[in-house]
Amino acid sequence: MASATPPPSSPTPGHTATALELLVHGVGGATPQEVLGDPRTVRVTGDTTAAVYRRTEDADAEQDPERRRDEPVAEAYCWSGLTSGNASRALWLLLLPFMVVNLAHWMRPTATGCTRAVRLYGVLVRLIALSLTVLLTAAACEVALDLVAWQCAGTASCSERRSWLGFLSAHQGGWWAQPGRRLALAAVLPAALVGLLWYLSNRTWSAYESQRPLDGTGTATGIGESDPDQGDAESHGPGAPGPDTGGTGRRASPVRPALGRPGFWYGRRLVARLRAAHTAAGFLTVAAAVSGAAAHHDRTASSPVPEAFGSLLQGALLLCALVVVWVVCRRGRGERTRDTRLDGALISYLPVAAAVLLALAVLYAGLSRPDWRSAGSLPGEAAFQLLALGQGLLVVALALVAHGVYRRTPEPRTVLRGLGGPAVAMLACALGGVMTGGVAQRVADWLDGPGTPGMDRADMAGPPVLLSWQASVIPVLLLLLLVPVLVLVVRTTRTARRLGPRIEAEYAPEPPDPARTRRIARIRATAPLTDSAPWILGVVSAAGLLLGTGAVAGSWRSGEVPGRAFDGSGPFLESLAEAAQSTGSWLVGLGFLLFVAGGRRAYKDASARRTIGILWDVGTFWPRAAHPFAPPCYAERAVPDLASRMSAWTATNPGGRLVISGHSQGSVLAASAVWQLPDATRRRVALLTYGSPLERLYGRWFPAYFGPEPLRGLHRSVHRWRNLWRTTDPIGGPVRICADPDPAVDRGPLKDPLVYGRTTRLPLPEPILGHSDYQADPAFAEERAVLFEELGPLVPRQGEPPREREGPQRGSSGRSSG
Repeated sequence: MASATPPPSSPTPGHTATALELLVHGVGGATPQEVLGDPRTVRVTGDTTAAVYRRTEDADAEQDPERRRDEPVAEAYCWSGLTSGNASRALWLLLLPFMVVNLAHWMRPTATGCTRAVRLYGVLVRLIALSLTVLLTAAACEVALDLVAWQCAGTASCSERRSWLGFLSAHQGGWWAQPGRRLALAAVLPAALVGLLWYLSNRTWSAYESQRPLDGTGTATGIGESDPDQGDAESHGPGAPGPDTGGTGRRASPVRPALGRPGFWYGRRLVARLRAAHTAAGFLTVAAAVSGAAAHHDRTASSPVPEAFGSLLQGALLLCALVVVWVVCRRGRGERTRDTRLDGALISYLPVAAAVLLALAVLYAGLSRPDWRSAGSLPGEAAFQLLALGQGLLVVALALVAHGVYRRTPEPRTVLRGLGGPAVAMLACALGGVMTGGVAQRVADWLDGPGTPGMDRADMAGPPVLLSWQASVIPVLLLLLLVPVLVLVVRTTRTARRLGPRIEAEYAPEPPDPARTRRIARIRATAPLTDSAPWILGVVSAAGLLLGTGAVAGSWRSGEVPGRAFDGSGPFLESLAEAAQSTGSWLVGLGFLLFVAGGRRAYKDASARRTIGILWDVGTFWPRAAHPFAPPCYAERAVPDLASRMSAWTATNPGGRLVISGHSQGSVLAASAVWQLPDATRRRVALLTYGSPLERLYGRWFPAYFGPEPLRGLHRSVHRWRNLWRTTDPIGGPVRICADPDPAVDRGPLKDPLVYGRTTRLPLPEPILGHSDYQADPAFAEERAVLFEELGPLVPRQGEPPREREGPQRGSSGRSSG
């Protein structure tokens, strides 16, 4: 690949007919050579992480527009380095619950006049995110403090099997033999985990999300909503600018869309604020775990340490925890302006104060208590129960708020009637519980050797009883999940059978080929399964909430693991409970091992890293609005890049014509960038999308930002928009915009495959393209040519009469990657 060259200079007067196609690839990553279809490329602008490329022969195309007057100059914006380039990013898989709960923030229903409800929705999601940080830290404390330092090091048989625990063994009588000192030393592990999360969040912000958006983009138009977290709705009174037709004969709404606000892609202040609060919450969780056991001993035994020390320390911990909750609830995202300020004192002092309290807790626990002996497990069972109960109550409250907002402005295609956000938040809590229970169960089994923690003939009490109950409901949840899965399988099979005659009639008079027909029908029948995901998620989330509530109630009432809680209830219930507990524990442990194995394999294997990168391409599009430890948002770099490139090119090419062409996730980035453009620039831009999830996925899951009204506003604000889709595509679909007298945005469904059987021109079977290679269809070149013609006619050569408007001509284009 050639080295970077400076951007093309301004063309000379009269050279105004240059046409530029800005290609944006989809998920999974792509090289410039793949997107442009040429092995010789040159970097026009950008860096090694994300950049704009051209074919080498087109590097200075603006200086000689006559050479490329019959087809557009192709540019490729390659952003795969933002998500799937580095091997260390495979470890982000362990941050999956944080990423999922961050998505729940953006899934709220469309709100009109519901400012307080929208604020409450954001507060509840941020509190659920905070509980996940506490849960992850509590899991680390459970492993390091309870299982290792308290139970195993305090049991002779367990510590003898683990020679590396010899210096901590209570039976060897060393300086570290006292339980408080063992806990103080073990606190290093969870504290280091919290510090690592803080470091990664701060580092990824600096590397990915610190790019400031383009100046002067605050005049975007379109349909949108107010900035509810700031509490000041958009308004256009008598002194406000009137609506602009945009030069297209169509009136554009003066209301700014959500994704067009100047500060939407620059959430530096909120991320820094939440990072300080979550870091402090992690340190406080470790401090509470360390000091809680010592304070409990000082209250219940004749301890040489005054009870007042523990009471004062725990009071300080509670006060600091209240401050953390206030910080999380106090402020949400501010998007009306690009907020470059930071809450300096808060960001600096809150984590430091929590770290100081942690140090005091370590010193307090390390004070000499000669008569203290560790037995059973640490008194943390109630903490896990209250945490699980609190998460359930927050999810229920979030569902009530979301339902109330949806009833004010119902949109039929919104997933789960506005309950998609609460369902995803419940999924995040379930993932956090699986990871917590998985690591605790595996470590307990490893330390206890042949015994089963919590059961007879075991040396250790094992992890909290609640984790065993939560593991026991997983087999029941999987059995419930089989019902919708079987329904989908039967329905898909029947649909494929019904499609057979229709497909053969569509390709008539070509002779039928049963095998070919079955394959096409199967792909067409399975493509709509994407639209069934909301209901499966709804079943899983509702069942998870009910079963999780039952697990909390069972552990609270019995105080025993399920295998022992049903003793005396009959042989059937006893065997069923033991089977559920053993199967669930095995599944939880397997799930955690799969997380670790997937991250480890992706760290070494580029293909596996690419697969995980696809997950992040979809999941990390949105800024970190709820959880600061979630993987970083690549769109906070990609969207300003695209908006800046389009604004710069149109400014230096006054008569140039620009079509931004996005495939799959690239179409979402393209639409977001167009929203960020100033009015004058957007009037000179056309949008071409294909294989696009804008309405099918983003419009249904994120209706407040990609719902019908925002998409209609986008259609009215750009010069022209066309969207291509196929029935064989499981991701892309129509955008469902019909605004008379303008032509419809959608063109489709496109025929796939293009040819049914073998022909003289195509003697080999044509592939079923599905979600890929839309440029292979003649409709792509036709629609692209129409967009360029509508942007403006070509300037004739000297001595040549003006050309009449011609029909679309097929041009060349690179292949996009999805």
